[in-house]
Amino acid sequence: MSRIRILTEADLRAIVKLDASAVDCVEQAFAALATKPVAMPPILRLDIPEFRGEVDVKTAYVPGFDSFAIKVSPGFFDNPKLGLPSLNGLMILLSARTGLVEALLLDNGYLTDVRTAAAGAVAARHLSREDASVAAIFGAGMQARLQLQALALVRPIRSARIWAREPGKAQRLADAFEHEHDIKVTAVADPREAVNGADIIVTTTPAEKPILMAEWLEPGQHLTAMGSDAEHKNEIDPAVFARATYVADRITQTRILGELHHAIEAGTATLDQPFAELGAVIAGKAMGRTGPKDITFADLTGTGVQDTAIANLALARAADAGCGQTIVNNVNMGDAA
Repeated sequence: MSRIRILTEADLRAIVKLDASAVDCVEQAFAALATKPVAMPPILRLDIPEFRGEVDVKTAYVPGFDSFAIKVSPGFFDNPKLGLPSLNGLMILLSARTGLVEALLLDNGYLTDVRTAAAGAVAARHLSREDASVAAIFGAGMQARLQLQALALVRPIRSARIWAREPGKAQRLADAFEHEHDIKVTAVADPREAVNGADIIVTTTPAEKPILMAEWLEPGQHLTAMGSDAEHKNEIDPAVFARATYVADRITQTRILGELHHAIEAGTATLDQPFAELGAVIAGKAMGRTGPKDITFADLTGTGVQDTAIANLALARAADAGCGQTIVNNVNMGDAA
C-alpha cells in the first residue's frame, strides 16, 4: 500500500512562491549537475502539427533529493480559439528509493513558471555584477513579469525597461509591476533603447529570429536568454558569441535547442567548442564573470533538475502544511506479467 498526495494548482500556488528558498533550491540542483552523478536524459519531445501542439517530457534524478520528478508539459497554441489556455501540464513525483508514486502535482505549468524564473535569478546571481540595478526585459508575458521579480531577489534592482512586440502589453506590464513593487518601470518602443545602459537583460519571447543584436551590448552587461527551448526559436544574434562569455544550463541541450544551436549553424561557434555550464560556475569549477567589464551570456533552455528540485520543495511544503488530498494506492506484490 502506498499513499499518493494530489496537489492542485491552487494548493501549489498557496505553498510555493517565487522567493529566496525557491531560488536556492534551483541553485542546489544546478550545482549538483557539476558535482554529483545526476541522471538527466535528453528531453522527450512529441509534435502534433495538425493541432499546433507540442509536448515536452523532462526528468532527472538528483542525488540528495528524496524523490525525482517526471514533468509532462504540453503546449497547444490554437487553444485560445477554443477558450482554453495554450499551456498546461503536471509533474509526477516518485520515490528515488522505491520508484513508487508519491505525488501528482496538477500545477498547469505553475511550477515550471516558478523554477524557470528561479533559474534566471541563479544566473544573475553568479554572472551579473553585484551592483547591477537596471534591468531590461524583452517580452510582456508571465515569464517576463516573473523574471523581473526574480532579479529583485538577487540584485538591487531600482529600475527596469520592458520591450515587447505589442507595445500595449509592455505598457500594461510596466504599469502593473511599478505599482506592485515600487520600482521605476518604463515601456519602450525600441529594443535597442531597452538595452542601452541596462545592467541585466533577460529575453523571454518565442521569437524565431533574433530580437537582440550583438552590437547593442555594452561592457559589464549580463544577458540571460530564456525563450529558445525548441529548435526553431532564436532570440539572440549569433554574433554575440564573439563578444560575450557564454554559459549554458546544459551544453548538450543548448547545442540542440538553445542559442548555441543557432550560433553553430551560423558559424560563430563550433559543435565541439568548450563552454562552461551554470552548475560548474556555481560550484567554482568554471569561470563566469572575471571582471566588471565582462559581458556574460546565460543560455537557459530548461532542465529536468529544475523540475525535480521544485517538485521536491512543493511536496515538502505540502507535507508541512497538510494540504492536498491523499489517496491510497494498493500495490500489487505479484510478479509483473
